[in-house]
Amino acid sequence: MTSVRSAAATTLPPIRAALARSKRESIRRELESCQMLAGIWCHGLNVRQLQSIRASLPSSSKLLVAKNSLVEKAIEGTKWEVLKPCAKGMNAWLFVHSDEIPPAIKPYRDFQKEWKLALNDFTGAVYEGKLYGPDDFQALETMPTRMESYRFLLGCLQSPAVSLLGLLQTKKQEDGGAEAVAADAEKN
Repeated sequence: MTSVRSAAATTLPPIRAALARSKRESIRRELESCQMLAGIWCHGLNVRQLQSIRASLPSSSKLLVAKNSLVEKAIEGTKWEVLKPCAKGMNAWLFVHSDEIPPAIKPYRDFQKEWKLALNDFTGAVYEGKLYGPDDFQALETMPTRMESYRFLLGCLQSPAVSLLGLLQTKKQEDGGAEAVAADAEKN
């Protein structure tokens, strides 16, 4: 006769393995369309605080709390593998699915200031294949958004056209003025 405890012990490992596999696959699906992956040290944060962070993130970003070992296995053999050294301690993982990086980072920075959590900082991030350490986040936070880049590009393209238009108008006024003087001279 088998006890309930021993029967449960033999069925739980396959269930745990299936859950871990499922979680790893969900992380891989998140990575497929991801532009940036960042680790956030979340030691001491409670569920309500994590929910607050999630609610403040843009729709193109997602915050997951997952075991570092699952994240390490999910990023193995991908462009995100350089983030492995940052998978230490208690982490939450920020998946950004657009190239609007500063708006995705700002809600957590605001949360940090509001709750005075200087120690709960980013552990690292990968963006465009480059690893950013905790000290390098200033570069990510200050990079221009897509709209700011478009405005700058439009300004660069518009400036020569405006200059050319001004030159043509000046030339037309000079030519018009010369024609008026010639017409006055003929009348006299």
